[in-house]
Amino acid sequence: MNTNTVLHSNPDSSAASMTSLEISELVEARHDSVKRAVERLATRAVITLPPLVEKPTSGRPSTYYVFEGEKGKRDSYVVVAQLCPEFTARLVDRWQELEGQTAKPAQLSRMEILQIALESEQARIAAESERDQAIATKAQISSSREASVMGKLSAASRKMQKLEQELGRNATEATMTAVEKAMSKKFGGQGFRPLKKWCTDNGVTPSKVPCPRYGEVVAWPAQAWLECYGVDLSELFGREDAA
Repeated sequence: MNTNTVLHSNPDSSAASMTSLEISELVEARHDSVKRAVERLATRAVITLPPLVEKPTSGRPSTYYVFEGEKGKRDSYVVVAQLCPEFTARLVDRWQELEGQTAKPAQLSRMEILQIALESEQARIAAESERDQAIATKAQISSSREASVMGKLSAASRKMQKLEQELGRNATEATMTAVEKAMSKKFGGQGFRPLKKWCTDNGVTPSKVPCPRYGEVVAWPAQAWLECYGVDLSELFGREDAA
């Protein structure tokens, strides 16, 4: 970390904090890019705009955002997940280091990281879609530009589908918890047994996905859901995405 990085600390609070300056260094991005990402996500109500602090300098004063407390930590994960998803682990390590100076840090589960990344990816796709639709409406987009945009959206969609897959909530397979949440319905403590029997009868080995409570759980195949409970996963989660 260079000497320009200033870690803000609220004198009335023992909570650890991190500035947008340090985030820019952690993800190896320009600070103005980080600030724009923060402001764009705040405008879309994905995060809460953090306090803006002015840093005195010998020349033109500079400003940076301060992320503090559990809400600030969560919002910083969203910002980094949008800018550079591969640096999310680095940010987690830094927060744990900062919190270690004040209190024992809570461990962020892999499921929580995936969920944050998914929310950020959904917000980014929506923002890009709105931007590109406005450009197309004005007839200012060339065929090569349109192809490039569609390619980016396709790649982003595949990335989001991969995140959905890891969370056990998609059109090909789903966990009991994911279906119950989507349908606002409980299948009971033994609700998995018909699904398990279907897999055994059809020689299918269901996959497993991360779970913050149990470590990992079974994601049952779409056909098992359809034949055992009449649940169409493509319709269920397609409807959920549309909402």
